[in-house]
Amino acid sequence: MIGGVVSFIGLGGNQGDRAGHLQAALLALTEHPAVRVINVSRVYETEFLGEGQQDAYLNACAEVCTTLPPLAFLGFLQGIEIAEGRRPNTHLQPRPLDLDILLFGGFVQRDPGLFLPHPRMRERAFVLVPLAEIAGSEIFPDSRETVTEACAKIRRKDGSGVALRPEIEIWAGP
Repeated sequence: MIGGVVSFIGLGGNQGDRAGHLQAALLALTEHPAVRVINVSRVYETEFLGEGQQDAYLNACAEVCTTLPPLAFLGFLQGIEIAEGRRPNTHLQPRPLDLDILLFGGFVQRDPGLFLPHPRMRERAFVLVPLAEIAGSEIFPDSRETVTEACAKIRRKDGSGVALRPEIEIWAGP
């Protein structure tokens, strides 16, 4: 693959073999001819913070390069989620795998099907902590703030609530 757009995706899940689902997603990414995985963060565990009770999530972030346009890339990610057992309409519900496009090059997009950068990532330590690990100097195109700056703000605000799980390895490199 020549060229492409550097993109960052968030990976998470809280059902079944959580680490296995993250690994399967990374493998599926490597198998697509228009996608190249560049880097992957370590794995973090996060307690669910929303309404009701859910099992803890495993989270990570990946840096990829793709020649797919944003909506096609999103469709590809949703196909991976379905292949790993995610049911439709499970937003904020337990799920084996959740893949989100966080940043897509310098794109700012506000379509009903896709918001770029991801609209809620700056409120979520489980996204910012692993993202800062691999892309701390990346700049949000809509605010000019770096990932490290956003991560520091959320940690000061309410602590991170995110625990590194160094014993869980999901990526051995390209």
